[in-house]
Formats: sequence, structure tokens, C-alpha cells
Amino acid sequence: VFPSLYEGFGFPVLEALLTRTPVITSTTSSLPELAGDAALLVDPLDVDAIVNALACVVDNPNLLITLRERGVEQARKFNWDAAAAAALDALEAAAR
Repeated sequence: VFPSLYEGFGFPVLEALLTRTPVITSTTSSLPELAGDAALLVDPLDVDAIVNALACVVDNPNLLITLRERGVEQARKFNWDAAAAAALDALEAAAR
């Protein structure tokens, strides 16, 4: 559970996804893009939403399996080679 109010990138979420750990994280900052459909997203200020998301994961074995499978797929989208290529593309576009 990573109910961050602000996050630059979200390495803890990425690490959890890579280790097939189900993730519940915030609807804020970069986290929805990072998590994609591989996590449950909640308002980090809504305690009831966090509790409900926890209950969903604990009570629904099929959801647990789905989140684990999606997590690995989602995490593979983020790697240093892709990040470097995107940064280079942005720099080249700005130079034009």
C-alpha cells in the first residue's frame, strides 16, 4: 500500500510490481501512469477507500492473481534503456 500524496516517479510501486506484490496506490502524481491497470488506485486521503481496496485484494483471490500478472507486465514497460531513449527524443525535439 503506497498512498503517497506526491511522488516524482514511484520506485516502491515499480519494485512491488516486479516482485508480483499486489499494489494499492494513489490516484495522484505519476502513480496512475506508473501502475496502469496493474494496481488498485485510491484517493490517498480517503481512509475508507484504502480499507476497501485492501479488503478487495484479501477477499478476492482472482483479483490477487490478476494484479500479480498485470504487475510484471506493467513493470517491464519501465527500464533505463527506454527512459534514456525518451530523454534523448525530448532533447532532440527541443533542439529543433
